[in-house]
Amino acid sequence: MRNKCSNCSAEHEIYLRKKRKYNLLIRISRFGLLFALLGLWELFALLEVIDSFTMSSPSRIVRTFALLIERGDLFEHMFITLYETIVGFLLATVIGTLVAIILWYSKTLRQIIEPYVVVLNSLPKVALGPIIIIWFGAGYKAIIVMAIIISVIITILTMLHGFLSCSKSNLLLLESMGATKLQVLTKLVLPHSLPDFISVLKINVGMSWVGTIMGEYLVSRAGLGYLIVYGGIVFNLDLVMTSTIILCALAGVMYFLVAKLEKVLIKWR
Repeated sequence: MRNKCSNCSAEHEIYLRKKRKYNLLIRISRFGLLFALLGLWELFALLEVIDSFTMSSPSRIVRTFALLIERGDLFEHMFITLYETIVGFLLATVIGTLVAIILWYSKTLRQIIEPYVVVLNSLPKVALGPIIIIWFGAGYKAIIVMAIIISVIITILTMLHGFLSCSKSNLLLLESMGATKLQVLTKLVLPHSLPDFISVLKINVGMSWVGTIMGEYLVSRAGLGYLIVYGGIVFNLDLVMTSTIILCALAGVMYFLVAKLEKVLIKWR
């Protein structure tokens, strides 16, 4: 059990108890909704309200999952996709943030480069697929590059907006005290932009998965994206649905870790 707050008033303790009950209710409702949807899905498949061949069912997905584990190649496909996604996620975040810092540092360079960044952001990235394959080959490098391209532009724009939204009065105060550009960046701009950085991490979780699966659709011979494509070609919708659910689970875990990092960064701030 949680310890009672020793310094809290009775009213505040009642408020905290209600809040804990509310949070517990939300968690139970989330899982309840999930199990209800899965139960209805399975029931409709059994009653043949839906075609389990084209729509699959929870029981068929579980059997497919067990079969993939028995064959011994599921974790290999999961590791490949997870590796490509994490590398793309980290590189896109680092590269995008560094480019945003450079553009913030040089107003002239920002005015020259920013229109091109906006145009690249509006470009359908899948159109670059053939070029990426020619440049980097039909392997994991091309997939990682695709994940980076999907995420890096939005990282640049979001972080640059965060840098430029910093309080003008605080900037003038530091400059009047003789602070260098680097000191302004480290002491004011970066701490101020922490919420934007956290938002970028959350966005890039989804974008990096999109880029990785898009890349695997184009060139991969392994990975969860490959399983989805292969399952679609041979009309094995159980394999498609199983791979999709595994993707959702991995993306959810990755987002959960970013949310935990957010709490650490907020405390550090």
